[in-house]
Amino acid sequence: MPREKFQTLTEQMFYILLCLGEERCGADIMGEVAALTNGRVAVGPGTLYNLLEQFLHDGYIEETKAAGRRRSYRLTEKGRILLREEYDRLRARIGDYESKMGKGERT
Repeated sequence: MPREKFQTLTEQMFYILLCLGEERCGADIMGEVAALTNGRVAVGPGTLYNLLEQFLHDGYIEETKAAGRRRSYRLTEKGRILLREEYDRLRARIGDYESKMGKGERT
């Protein structure tokens, strides 16, 4: 059975949505993701604009401004729910690790 779209998020998806808690344009999103992750996660323009289009289509974000080619976006309530569900899913994984391996242990 195929996985439902956006059932789990890639790192890039997660950070794009996280950055859209505040209104931002594409260039600002790419910069914020890099800054937030200390360069660990990079989002190129092709990936970014493809994901923004999908998020728009599915109602997770909304366009807030358009000035020429520059467009700004922010999360919708549906997007906030998706982001929170992913956060909860990741926290559950951390809890599973800690219960099996012990808190604070790194291997």
